[in-house]
Amino acid sequence: MNAKNLNILLWIAVTFWLVMSLNSLTSSDHIEAHNLSYSKFLQELSDGSIREVTIQDQQVKGVRNDGSRFETYDPGDPGLVGDLLKNSVTIRAQPPEKPSIFVQLLSAWLPFLVLAGVWIWFMRRNSGGGGSGGIFNFGKSRARQHAEGEVKVTLRDVAGVEEAKEEVGELVDFLKSPQKFSNLGGRIPRGVLMVGPPGTGKTLLARAIAGEAKVPFFSISGSDFVEMFVGVGASRVRDLFEQAKKSAPCIIFIDEIDAVGRKRGAGLGGGHDEREQTLNQLLVEMDGFAGNEGIIVIAATNRADVLDPALLRPGRFDRQVVVGLPDLAGRAAILEVHMRKVPIAEDVDARTIARGTPGFSGADLANLVNEAALFAARAGNTEVAMGMFEKAKDKIMMGAERRSIVMTENEKKLTAYHEAGHAIVGRLVPEHDPVHKVSIIPRGRALGVTLFLPERDRYSMSKRQLESQISSLFGGRIAEEMIFGPEQVTTGASNDIERATDISRNMVTRFGLSDELGPLAYAEDEGEVFLGRSVTQQRQISPETAQAIDKEVRGIIDRNYKRSRQLLEENLEKLHTMAGALLKYETISKDQIDDIMEGRPMREPEDDPGRPTTPTAGGGTEKGSSSTKQPPIAIDGV
Repeated sequence: MNAKNLNILLWIAVTFWLVMSLNSLTSSDHIEAHNLSYSKFLQELSDGSIREVTIQDQQVKGVRNDGSRFETYDPGDPGLVGDLLKNSVTIRAQPPEKPSIFVQLLSAWLPFLVLAGVWIWFMRRNSGGGGSGGIFNFGKSRARQHAEGEVKVTLRDVAGVEEAKEEVGELVDFLKSPQKFSNLGGRIPRGVLMVGPPGTGKTLLARAIAGEAKVPFFSISGSDFVEMFVGVGASRVRDLFEQAKKSAPCIIFIDEIDAVGRKRGAGLGGGHDEREQTLNQLLVEMDGFAGNEGIIVIAATNRADVLDPALLRPGRFDRQVVVGLPDLAGRAAILEVHMRKVPIAEDVDARTIARGTPGFSGADLANLVNEAALFAARAGNTEVAMGMFEKAKDKIMMGAERRSIVMTENEKKLTAYHEAGHAIVGRLVPEHDPVHKVSIIPRGRALGVTLFLPERDRYSMSKRQLESQISSLFGGRIAEEMIFGPEQVTTGASNDIERATDISRNMVTRFGLSDELGPLAYAEDEGEVFLGRSVTQQRQISPETAQAIDKEVRGIIDRNYKRSRQLLEENLEKLHTMAGALLKYETISKDQIDDIMEGRPMREPEDDPGRPTTPTAGGGTEKGSSSTKQPPIAIDGV
């Protein structure tokens, strides 16, 4: 129990003792008296045993002839006085007993004291004394302040974003020794905008800058500025910078700045709403008439394209730092950072794990290490082995195994041929990622998954690679049609068809990979009104052009559909062999797939291959669902 609660209990005890003491002092009769029933009192009165009585209100106190005392209560008998006079009893009357001054004051002022106490508590609670929120605290900044040296994260704790660390390194030098820059007339950027996908470490990098420079750090989200009341956000911006000025040099970090920094006067909204007034105040504070020297504003967003141009001009956010997804070396470094916190077995190789996780962000890799540790704990192991990391990757990429699903033999057979079709076409088309694992174990929403292992990180894709992806996506549907007939084709290929159509349409409308339509951009940006652009700026496409686009997309689909069917017809025996192996073992890996494709006897699959995997295609039909596909991990712009 803290000191505040002890003080409250002490005051309550003291008040209770004082009240009891005063009540005992106000007693006017200290002589012992015996209570007497009213009927007994009337009987003694008629017998002449009572000498005198004292009446005060309805209380009757008396003395008998033998000197003993008694007390009784008058129930409102109107003939009492007459009976007393008739029996020659001496009658004394006293006015009603008045309470003590303390009791009078307490009874008169107690309601007011209670109301005053409640009001004071309410005011303190809503004005900062009892918390950070409240109706009287709307205009105050909600930023969390970390004092100098309180942030323990440094740049050594940030891995996988070496270029971004170099970009922000001079901020640390400026905060440590600003005189070095000012002597040469240099001015440090007022603001740094960190742009990158979610989970890449933008917030961590900002904290590392404050921890490295050992300066105060103010952290706030863009949504914390905006309220339903006009002017509140602008007031919070002013209050934030006022606090920062008192702690300069310091860092203000605004996470998800796009919540308040979207383009003004665009879309369906007007120009006088609360968000735009908040943005106006932020623009003034960052580079207005009165400068804020010694304050560096760092903001993070994954939607830099929707920000107002006034935010991005020199003098405000002078510098944009791209914090992208880590490459192979970066992923290995990030894994090593997170592996420090868990006991790792000797067979664990961070680079091998990193090779099988293209497209993973820093947050994804942290989750991977955590899932592996949980698997090891469930198994009762004292160390996290490589097999646990493989299980964790499979769970994150494909979902948890769903062995409780009861599939009929026909559904298993159909799923096996579907996944075998994906694997064979993907194995034979040019410049496709090598097939690594095929499984018909239900995971997530899919009843089967085909996995491909990229040989390296890819940052762009050629036309041939895109068309090879389309061909492999149709391999599952074509295998179903060839083996079971057109009438037995299932909905399991719905996601394959959707992805193949998207790739084909992007090739024509975005990537300029159509010979007929040429290198022109025909794609319309979706959701422009909500991204801060005017609805009138949407690109208009003529009906003739739209018809030509549809024709070209259909041509790409038909060409690759035909190629996929031809490959499966030429390798029909291998399709049967692979589907049979899947029905027998449920999962086969690259070595078994190579044996089947090269016509060798298939070796027995290992229980835990311990090889990195990346999901790129799934199939099968899930009961009650028209689609069981899961999209691949995005390792490029497709």
